[in-house]
Amino acid sequence: MPASQLRVAMLSAHSCPVGKLGTKDTGGMSVYIREIACELGKQGHLVDVYTRVHDPKDRQIYELNQNARLIHLKAGEDEEIRKLALYSHLPDFVGSLEDFRKQNALRYDLIFSHYWLSALAGTYLQEWWHVPHITMFHTLGAVKNTINEKVSLPPGDAEPELRIETERSLVHKCHHIVAPTEREKEAFIRHYRASSEKISVVPCGVNLEQFKVLDKAQARRYLGLDNDMIILFVGRIDRLKGIDKLIEALSYLRHIPRLRLLVIGGGERSQHEIEQLQELAFNLRIQDSVAFLGLVKHEQLPYFYNAADACVIPSYYESFGLVALESLACGTPVVATDVGNHKSVVRPGKTGYVIRDNAPHRLAQKIALLLSRPDTDTRSAQLIRATVSEFSWSNIAEAITRDCRLVLANHPNLVS
Repeated sequence: MPASQLRVAMLSAHSCPVGKLGTKDTGGMSVYIREIACELGKQGHLVDVYTRVHDPKDRQIYELNQNARLIHLKAGEDEEIRKLALYSHLPDFVGSLEDFRKQNALRYDLIFSHYWLSALAGTYLQEWWHVPHITMFHTLGAVKNTINEKVSLPPGDAEPELRIETERSLVHKCHHIVAPTEREKEAFIRHYRASSEKISVVPCGVNLEQFKVLDKAQARRYLGLDNDMIILFVGRIDRLKGIDKLIEALSYLRHIPRLRLLVIGGGERSQHEIEQLQELAFNLRIQDSVAFLGLVKHEQLPYFYNAADACVIPSYYESFGLVALESLACGTPVVATDVGNHKSVVRPGKTGYVIRDNAPHRLAQKIALLLSRPDTDTRSAQLIRATVSEFSWSNIAEAITRDCRLVLANHPNLVS
């Protein structure tokens, strides 16, 4: 084995990186884990991604790419369960992982966990294996609750105290934290009194081979879309995503002929939320202008981005904002709220607009500005795409590798 090669155990206990994107528990984090694992593998490192069995049909091992594989472990019943329900099954998950490691004579240099449930599992393994533990939370419970209070979301949307207290403990137990933005780093320090020295900021990335500029007319023909003005939303159907505000914004844009909003995301567990949004559109008398397309395969997304005139991200909270990167990589401008890394990704007036909140009239104003511009041709789309070239997964993986090596160098006593 090359001396420079890293052997990484990556943990994604609750969310399968090859699961259906856009469901309640499968979103940008799953994309991140799959892409970073594959890129680290391409760069010569060995990566095993561990998740729980979500379906009896799941094979135990899936080859993701060169040197990267996904391993399903039994933890509770072989079915989809809610995130919090996994908490009581974490001992089974950790035990199954350790059994698999021993049976296959595996040894890892470090642990890279994702989300607080996986980070908790990682604290057991760091003790057993005597290796450093790097974690990435992707969202923070304390931040979500702060936002819930500000926007008066229903009490049922609040994150449980169990998560808050566990996250507070984890930031001190793990050896290093990766935050996707400076804003998220500051949240760790403010809410959980994390040490600034143990947090590095590494942005998320975009697959520039998959998300690329296509001919708009051809993309529309492929999808069976006509020549309407198309606004696109991509993401989970969740109150924090602010989809209701986008639908309300559409009611301010009745003067724009043939304007349609396409909403991608959902799943069976989102049906109640979708029905509420459909009712809102009906009450605003714009139901014919809003289409809920449900889940779309990830490889189909570039066609939707290219077919759209604008992509809108009206979220109350994003830890980073992968959708903006994907849209811009396809040459499609963005209107987004000032959350996550949107201000660093979107160039005002050139590749879109970032607004301070998702007030419908503000969303409508910026959407109208984008739609009033000349239709984006291939050259201008390529110029938009060029603004996110630095966010290639190869660049992000190199930054993560540097973090891993620094952590290993600073914790030589942990290495067996």
